[in-house]
Amino acid sequence: MGAAFADQPTEGAAALRALAAELAEAELRAYAPVLEAQRSGDAEQVASALSRAADSPLNIARAATEVAELGASVVASGKEALKGDALVGVVLAEAACRAAGNLVRINLAGVPDDPRLAELSGLEQRAAAAVR
Repeated sequence: MGAAFADQPTEGAAALRALAAELAEAELRAYAPVLEAQRSGDAEQVASALSRAADSPLNIARAATEVAELGASVVASGKEALKGDALVGVVLAEAACRAAGNLVRINLAGVPDDPRLAELSGLEQRAAAAVR
């Protein structure tokens, strides 16, 4: 909404809003296979399920970073009356990125060299930079 009032293109914001809804729905189901694998007692199944479960919050972190950056552009170039709301959105998006990042790290705790962790670190840095 801020993008529209700031005379900025709104297609990206609308797409991110739709994506966020899809990702939230996917996250609701992402951990169930881990629980099933844990009940089986098969360590390989658990590791595989945890790896797959990391994808959902990583996708949330990706989207949250985009939201933070979009909001920062509204703060930087938008109308004065919108800057407060846009900044709140940036802060919340950065927090969502960090929260999702915690889930990724928990799921990948047994695989410290997983390249998704490096990607996550970059996403968190970008989201944090958007707040500044």
